[in-house]
Amino acid sequence: MLYAVKDWDNAYANGPNIPGGERWPGLWVAPAEAYRRELAGQGRAKLDIAYGAHERQRLDLFLPEGTPKGLVVFVHGGYWMRLDKSFWSHLAKGPIARGFAVAMPSYRLCPEVGIADISVDVAQAIARAMDEVAGPVALTGHSAGGHLVSRTICRGAPLSEERQKRITGVVSISGLHDLRPLQRTAMNETLQIDDATAAKESAALLTPIEGAKVTAWVGGAERNEFRRQAQLLANIWIGLGARTAYVEAPDRHHFDVIDDLADAESGLVKALVG
Repeated sequence: MLYAVKDWDNAYANGPNIPGGERWPGLWVAPAEAYRRELAGQGRAKLDIAYGAHERQRLDLFLPEGTPKGLVVFVHGGYWMRLDKSFWSHLAKGPIARGFAVAMPSYRLCPEVGIADISVDVAQAIARAMDEVAGPVALTGHSAGGHLVSRTICRGAPLSEERQKRITGVVSISGLHDLRPLQRTAMNETLQIDDATAAKESAALLTPIEGAKVTAWVGGAERNEFRRQAQLLANIWIGLGARTAYVEAPDRHHFDVIDDLADAESGLVKALVG
């Protein structure tokens, strides 16, 4: 049977297609605030570390007890247009419990800047976090954040080759790896993705660095386009020499698919830091 997308806005609309979807992102606010307060009270949170001059070029760094085994960087989603680092602090719990420091950056948003500029922001944030924490680095991001961390391990990314060598793997959660379909959505009035941007910024259209390892993780109850986008990256990058995995988390939708980052024993955290 032939398949075609007839409504591109609906294909990428998450909240309206999840029962009770209007509860997010509000459901993340209280646990994130509570975890930030807890770690700050223990002297294990460094908040609003600057990696650039803009007010959004800031990151929070959460530390485990003792010397970190390495660094995890989580990059948030919001279609490159909304949200910031403050919504996700509690998701650091899983890697923290396994002895890793966790950095969570904000970045500039569209339409103030373009997606290529945001890629630069994220690379700068990762570099700044690397300066704070020694050892191996694992990257993860959700939705647009999945795009941004995957973009970081492409050849010619705005992160230096020396720093790329510290990256042991990427877990792209519900990531958007081919930006071309988003040109067909109404939100492209804000995103301003043209053919040149899509070609330059889509990880699925680029070549991964030598030794790249990526897990494309997606909820089994997500929109078809998000599952397809995850499969796409895992499939294409195998042919370009990367080690890849595609994982569908049963019954998870676009918003609760990230919850397991807070659980040190979850498959998601184990895929990230072992």
